[in-house]
Amino acid sequence: MVVGLAAMIGAGVFTVFAPAARVAGAGLLPALGVAAVVAYCNATSSARLAARYPSSGGTYVYGRARLGDLWGYLAGVAFVVGKTASCAAMALGVGGYAWPAHPHLIAVAAVVLLTGADVAGAHRGVALGRVLVGIALVVLAVVVVVCLTSATFQPAHLRLRAAPDAATPSAGGVLRAAGLLFFAFAGYARLATLGEEVRDPARTIPRAMLVALAITLVVYLGVAVAVLGVLGPAALGGSGAPLVDAVRTAGAGAVAPLVRVGAVVAASGSLLALLLGVSRTTLAMARDRYLPRTLAVVSTRTAVPHHAQLTVGAVVAVAAGFLDLRGAIGFSSFGVLVYYAVANASAWTLRPEEGRPPRWVPVCGLVGCLTLACTLPPGAVVAGLGMLAAGGGAYALTRRHREGPSATVPGRSQ
Repeated sequence: MVVGLAAMIGAGVFTVFAPAARVAGAGLLPALGVAAVVAYCNATSSARLAARYPSSGGTYVYGRARLGDLWGYLAGVAFVVGKTASCAAMALGVGGYAWPAHPHLIAVAAVVLLTGADVAGAHRGVALGRVLVGIALVVLAVVVVVCLTSATFQPAHLRLRAAPDAATPSAGGVLRAAGLLFFAFAGYARLATLGEEVRDPARTIPRAMLVALAITLVVYLGVAVAVLGVLGPAALGGSGAPLVDAVRTAGAGAVAPLVRVGAVVAASGSLLALLLGVSRTTLAMARDRYLPRTLAVVSTRTAVPHHAQLTVGAVVAVAAGFLDLRGAIGFSSFGVLVYYAVANASAWTLRPEEGRPPRWVPVCGLVGCLTLACTLPPGAVVAGLGMLAAGGGAYALTRRHREGPSATVPGRSQ
């Protein structure tokens, strides 16, 4: 549950409301509801699949088992590439808040330190994540209380017709905002990738996913109401640091440094969980010879795939050191939505005795993922489709040249 919370209550909650309000205006809260419904369906489908296939790899494993090798492979590519970009963006978020004059230097240092924590063992990473999540929740609670008790809080800003600074939101704007907000909800995937490192995964992972998602929704709703009520749609959409601006507008400027510290802590927690998840999917793909076999080595002392963890950390550190990937939210969202579309399609194929969710859940999740993916900025959609095309080409080459039979997927019909 802590891993899921650390991934979801990360830097997104400090930054994502501004771009979402920019495209949805006063429709921010309905967009949050749409994102939450799609996230619930995805989490339910993923939880049922995780109970059936408690192994590292998440939807990469589920897609191979239920739909075929290609779909699982594409889900793995979408997750690893998209979330590697997210890791670099989160690291730059740490650097931007901690030392704005040298964000890249701090970003690389953060990646090195958190990769070291993950390599030391998943239980140590979770222990650190528990501390980071606790601090972030305290800071967010302070923001909500300050804003809701301020004389500047205006309930009129929460209405769809929030005159005079916002027009009635369009359906397209609400869906586009929901796609951006989904980026901040997507952390529960990290739980499914840790199936081999959890006690009683068939019981633990589904419960942890849904509880973490419920807590996150309550937190996001409270923060969204607080900042939207104080700033209004127009000011929120134009803010570079919406939570900081909200507490200042509410007359509590002394709290602003605390909010900045909270943003650093939350981004660090999210980065920690992201590094865990990406490395475990890399491990699963390496086991099946789609990536170099050395990445499948697991430490006998810590039970951690340290080669995969160190490789992912190195790639993210290089990206964070030389690139500005904070504009890659759309690209990352596209990859994550494709990943969960495969998860929902896989859940549809479960039989009742395998723990199949109600039929409407995977249908709603699949349609929701594809719809939100199509409403993302055109550049993100084109880049995402290019990523999938490249992945399909690489799949054809690796399938042709891999030596030996394909690794057996747990539970797959032979």
